[in-house]
Amino acid sequence: MNIGSVLRVGVTLLATLAAVFVGWRLWLYYTVSPWTRDARVLAQVVEIAPDVSGLVDTVNVRDNQLVQKGDVLFVIDQKRFTAALQQAQADVALKQQALDYARDTARRDANLERADADAIAAQTVELTASTAAEAQAELDAAQAALATAQINLDRSRVRAPTDGYITNFNVDAGDYARVGEGMLALVDSHSFYVYAYFMETKLPAIRDGDPARVELMAGGVVIDGVVEGLSRAIAIPGEGLLAQVNPNFDWIRLAQRIPVRIKLGPLPPGVRLVSGLSATVVVQPKIR
Repeated sequence: MNIGSVLRVGVTLLATLAAVFVGWRLWLYYTVSPWTRDARVLAQVVEIAPDVSGLVDTVNVRDNQLVQKGDVLFVIDQKRFTAALQQAQADVALKQQALDYARDTARRDANLERADADAIAAQTVELTASTAAEAQAELDAAQAALATAQINLDRSRVRAPTDGYITNFNVDAGDYARVGEGMLALVDSHSFYVYAYFMETKLPAIRDGDPARVELMAGGVVIDGVVEGLSRAIAIPGEGLLAQVNPNFDWIRLAQRIPVRIKLGPLPPGVRLVSGLSATVVVQPKIR
């Protein structure tokens, strides 16, 4: 065998080995390495529902507006709740007067009985004491009603429970608000995270605390993150409270996809997150 033949055989072997190595690395990358294109940016969405019913008087926000915790979003029927509070205050004052009179009467009768037992019947003393106790109970009830009226007035001003963005806003002055019925949605601006759906074959390489690289499909923005944890259950038929992760095909047994939660680090300047954005996630396992 001449030198040319040896070189050709050597080059062929090297090319074959290189191809095998590259193919093996690609197989590991696509089947074992912890990465996935099936990831979503998510956030906590608060459903704003009033605690009292009535006509909406004023609306203080607009769609997509950033609000701070405690900001008044809209106000419900101030006249009615103010009148109810004033009525409750008047009722408390009335019950207080009745209690004062009943106590004075009971005290006078008790003192008279102590000074001269024959001057007043024992039954009368008991009756006035009972009347004073009833007046106290009525005052307590009136004060509870006053507290409720104050709460209703306070809660007629519907406030933001957290910092966030108003979304899908459709509330106008004159709308009727009902207790417990959602009026608008508020996206918590501090709650953005990523749910990455990894094939179960890749889970052994993922641990809580591992660094992660999140690349948004929108603009190719890269955000650093950390693995917070993985879901300990996915839905099977009959378990409606668990994450629904459906296979792509029914005729072949595919690896299940398990949700892994990624905590996001500081955002690059100018990046705006939207719940529902698609992303690619690559976990970088720590050396153990």
